[in-house]
Amino acid sequence: MKNNSDFSNKRIVISRTDSIGDVMLTLPICYWIKTNFPTATVIFLGKGYTLPILRSYSKIDEIVDWNDFNSVPTAQRTAKIKELNADIIIHVFPNKEIAALAKRAKIPQRIGTSHRNFHLLTCNIRPNFSRKKSDFHEAQLNHELLKPFGLIDLPTMDELNLTTADFKPKNVGLPSEIERFISVNKKCFILHPKSQGSAVEWPMEKYLDLTQKLIDKNIAVMFTGTSAEGEIFSKEVSAKFENHPNVMNTAGLLTLNQLMELISKVEGIVACSTGPLHIAGFLGVKAVGLFSLKRPIHPGRWMPLGNNVSIITSSSKNKKQSAKTDIENIKDENVFETIGLE
Repeated sequence: MKNNSDFSNKRIVISRTDSIGDVMLTLPICYWIKTNFPTATVIFLGKGYTLPILRSYSKIDEIVDWNDFNSVPTAQRTAKIKELNADIIIHVFPNKEIAALAKRAKIPQRIGTSHRNFHLLTCNIRPNFSRKKSDFHEAQLNHELLKPFGLIDLPTMDELNLTTADFKPKNVGLPSEIERFISVNKKCFILHPKSQGSAVEWPMEKYLDLTQKLIDKNIAVMFTGTSAEGEIFSKEVSAKFENHPNVMNTAGLLTLNQLMELISKVEGIVACSTGPLHIAGFLGVKAVGLFSLKRPIHPGRWMPLGNNVSIITSSSKNKKQSAKTDIENIKDENVFETIGLE
């Protein structure tokens, strides 16, 4: 069909129903649409646990929770999609069911990469590009899906970093014991050891060694993570730092809204390639990311956006070395020096 390159007054669904980091790296295409077509309505279709992220970004007009579709019979899901009155849907994260629903709902323009076979039957605009071996950042590659609508060149990383200014979470209040910890300690740094399996992780013993180096310099440490993640590392933290006035384990104590607020109030965070690291990047606090140089998980593809981001990789040049070994070889001394809060 003939492409309409004018988004003005159109209702555009951005479909990205996966994790926090992936969603955050999709926000810049919302920025591009609203900047170039202010009268367009950007509707973000995401999963429930990422909604606090979406509500914090001013370039999104409406939010739809994909989890709500699971509460209705399959036969009624097409009707729910029709209720969006969408003119365009952009499948940033390919999802076979959503693609089929969009077609059945007769959304006029349905955009999805040509590298998904099911898009041949469900999408009528199929940009041809590959992510796996690309040298571009994930947030840049997402913009490939906008080329049928007038985008000529992919944005530079500096241009992408500008899009983070529209990310402004609302303060919801922190648990009183966490507020007290922050008020007593002038400098606090978050260590986020786990990734819910989404990334290769730095060993816990190195996080503990880094903690000792930080508290020796009067920099307080706060561990963050989900309840399940806390069950993995909390015993180790307690065994080494139980009742230490400058160490707090907040795993399982915070909602995502509260985690964003906490990140906004500290000096920075150390983490592998995971959601809280991307949140820190968008908030402008120091985001120290631990990465392997292996493709396709290298920092050139997945580093956080923002102007206060530092990336640390292993100095090893052994190409046969695994990504896990790459991460494990990062020295806590290097991380401490990069934090640089002395």
